[in-house]
Amino acid sequence: MQVIIPAAGYATRLYPLTENRPKALLDVKGKPILEHIIKRILELPSIEKISVVSNDKYFSAFDKWAESFECSVPLEVLNDGTKSNEDRLGQIGDIQLAIERQALKSDLLIIAGDNLFNFSLKPIYAFFKGKRAIVNALYDINDVGAARECGVMSIDKKTGLVVSFEEKPEEPKSTNVSLGIYFFPKDSVSEIKAFLDSGGNPDKIGYLMAKLTKKKRLFAFVYREKWFDIGWHSALERARKEIVP
Repeated sequence: MQVIIPAAGYATRLYPLTENRPKALLDVKGKPILEHIIKRILELPSIEKISVVSNDKYFSAFDKWAESFECSVPLEVLNDGTKSNEDRLGQIGDIQLAIERQALKSDLLIIAGDNLFNFSLKPIYAFFKGKRAIVNALYDINDVGAARECGVMSIDKKTGLVVSFEEKPEEPKSTNVSLGIYFFPKDSVSEIKAFLDSGGNPDKIGYLMAKLTKKKRLFAFVYREKWFDIGWHSALERARKEIVP
């Protein structure tokens, strides 16, 4: 299994902290957000390689970090060449860039670079291996207002099958939100390029998931432990208090 961590956003909502430093490298409990994520990834078996996708503005910061970070599997930072919000490739565009540059032919784990969580990835990995289908981690945020800023899922509670997926809906059908953690079996990775080739919105992977719910069987795996979406100053401060290092 290969891993892609899209981290090429410009994080303007976190200014001034992110004016000259990428969000994924902000300090939480003595180490960058990215290292907390990678620690969880490396608990899984058969990880072949980790690719972190940056933009041109922050590439040197990521590259310098990678030089000093000791990782037990190959790790590479990719530069998507963009310099601002206006010319960004979008999250799906960055994921496809990594797939093409790595000539990826394995199962794929995608984790957003601004995710922090207090749970193990082992249970969702086992679920994925059993289903051999696309699996998205889910969390009941229990807040309609917050759900409007996320990808929202409705699921069949007995099977875990995703019934619908909406990216940032004005009227959420539930408060079950995507955690930005996605497992793709290798025979479904091509769906990412197909979505882009068909003119799909490259900004958020949630747009891809919404389309795939009408085309394939997608499953959700429910987590109940702490999860932090580092999109705002308040979320960063909460993570700094509550994350388990």
